[in-house]
Amino acid sequence: MSVLLNSRRRLTAMALSLLGASGLAVAPLTATAAWPERPIQLVVPFPAGSSPDALARAIAEPLAEKLGQPVVVSNKPGAGGNIGTRQVSKAKPDGYTLLATINGPMVTAPSLYKKSLGYDPLKDLAPISLIGTSPNVLVVPANSPASNLAEFIALAKENPGKLNYGTVGPGSSAHLAMAMLEHDAGISLMQIPYPGFSQIITSMIAGDIQAGFMVPGIAMPQVQGDKIKALAITSLEPSPLLPGIPTMASAGYPDFESISWNAMFVPAATPSDIVDKLNQAVTSILEQDDIKQKMANLYFDPKPSTPDELTAMIVAETARWDAVINRLGLSLD
Repeated sequence: MSVLLNSRRRLTAMALSLLGASGLAVAPLTATAAWPERPIQLVVPFPAGSSPDALARAIAEPLAEKLGQPVVVSNKPGAGGNIGTRQVSKAKPDGYTLLATINGPMVTAPSLYKKSLGYDPLKDLAPISLIGTSPNVLVVPANSPASNLAEFIALAKENPGKLNYGTVGPGSSAHLAMAMLEHDAGISLMQIPYPGFSQIITSMIAGDIQAGFMVPGIAMPQVQGDKIKALAITSLEPSPLLPGIPTMASAGYPDFESISWNAMFVPAATPSDIVDKLNQAVTSILEQDDIKQKMANLYFDPKPSTPDELTAMIVAETARWDAVINRLGLSLD
């Protein structure tokens, strides 16, 4: 009897040991396997009604359907997108705080705010997927005497420092694109920052500003309504979504390129299985015909990617824009 009892005790101890080892092995997986168990916040570091906001909201509903939990868009604008981006970089890495942002806070901000940015895009945020890309468009008021880029350059040279242009803040793509044009064309304009592109449009129609680079999703409805004029786009190649509008390159500035892109991120250290699940969900959403149409309506090309592909693009874009920013002598610290 004692031999049998001892054998049972040994078997019980072995079983408990195996269960304990198994529990330790699967604990990190089971901790995220049930994710998500509650609503998810999708932070957009720009105002409601902006292009990043529109893209985020187009994706939020199908993302909620795929994940089985509400995805709530939360606008946290300020400092050209840096404030909301910094907040997400400091959030708990549990998959319940996502970021939908543009290239400014991820690519150009580190070069412009070397001392005061408060986050490192590559160290503090983990990529999910690229969402889409779009050129910017140079626009002027409908009553502007300039009907093409050459005429706008001539007008600016005739009025040095007297023409105003609108941006969504220093360091934004609208600011950097115009700074490049000022440098390359030898002109001087006055920057007027606004909270969002809708306010820029209002001021341009009112005649308070004379130019601006904008995302076409905001600009083109006003162009089609003859409220403003489009002079050129900032991609190296013509865009099928913007037929008839010449590129800056074809208008005499062969190296002029400034593409806006949107992408999704989570705080660094978010479990890899959550990142993988989000990537699979987002990339599959970007393949849907209805989403493609919604993005086309905003003049964006869907560009699903892997996290590694997005990281590689950020590294390359950061190096390119760092060189441009140094050449222009820009700093916002």
